[in-house]
Amino acid sequence: MKISSKFSIYANCKILLKDMDIDVQAVVAYSKLPADILNREIAYLTPQEYFAWWAAIEQVAEGRDVPLLVAEHLSVEVFDAPLFAAMCSPHLLTALKRIQLYKPLRGPMKMNLDSDDKTTKMSLYCYGFDGFVPNVLALSEMVFFTKLARMATRHHVVPVKVTLPELPKNMAAYEAFFGCTPVLGNELSITFQNEDVERPFLTANSSMWSYFEEGLKKKLADLSGTATTVERVRAVLVESLPAGESAIDVVAAKLSMSKRTLQRKLSDEQTSYHEVLQHVRSQLAEHYLSKSHVTLGEIAFLLGYQESNSFIRAFTGWHGVSPGSYREQLAS
Repeated sequence: MKISSKFSIYANCKILLKDMDIDVQAVVAYSKLPADILNREIAYLTPQEYFAWWAAIEQVAEGRDVPLLVAEHLSVEVFDAPLFAAMCSPHLLTALKRIQLYKPLRGPMKMNLDSDDKTTKMSLYCYGFDGFVPNVLALSEMVFFTKLARMATRHHVVPVKVTLPELPKNMAAYEAFFGCTPVLGNELSITFQNEDVERPFLTANSSMWSYFEEGLKKKLADLSGTATTVERVRAVLVESLPAGESAIDVVAAKLSMSKRTLQRKLSDEQTSYHEVLQHVRSQLAEHYLSKSHVTLGEIAFLLGYQESNSFIRAFTGWHGVSPGSYREQLAS
């Protein structure tokens, strides 16, 4: 798995912001990034800066729904290389697989795909940040994938299901856009009918894909060297814990290294696997406890614990209070 600790904002994002009537310089100022950030050919951001950028866009929008503005003004003109290459795919399923591969080039988020005989689900997870995906970004991602399918097929593709960690305030507008009602859940995902993910893209262009592929592969090959081992372990754990996988052997295998090598690399970064695991679990627990619909039993499961008491003991050790008391404090 490739991840990076630096991400690019391409200069053509200025076009989208302008079309959305959002002051670019105000976004730069609110995000506390260097004033010349968008005058560079490629502007590199840390995960914290990447999320701050999106939070600043929402702030400058002054109450307007940024994801819906993205839907209204999104065009191929503002796409960067990975997204333009996705448009060259034969259908949405291939486009999703290509975006999944090159997602680390666009931001601190990892993408999973799961299919059965009727549907295909795309899920997103963030990494490299002591927090969770801002709602404006989460919604924008779901809007983007829906819009991509519609743009490339010229067909009004309607998702089967859209799951969000936090529901939008303007629910009616999003129901109208998606054609289905977003639901609250413990993941960020969108599900399409297989009929739609296999619907031919009118923008398919195999020769153009070949043109982009070599450069994208080279950029992706350079990513492992830019990410710390801690960041890579965190990324794997965020994905693996809900599946009950927390053992170092499993994580090491996913990172294509031995258990001993992983332990040595973490030691070189002045930490241990146990410390990283506990930190990730603590962060995720705080997030889940802020969502009143998630029970303690469900949280224990999502953190990879076999039973609730183990989670309760661990959380009490981290915070000095039980998870139930912690949730009550949040609500007060």
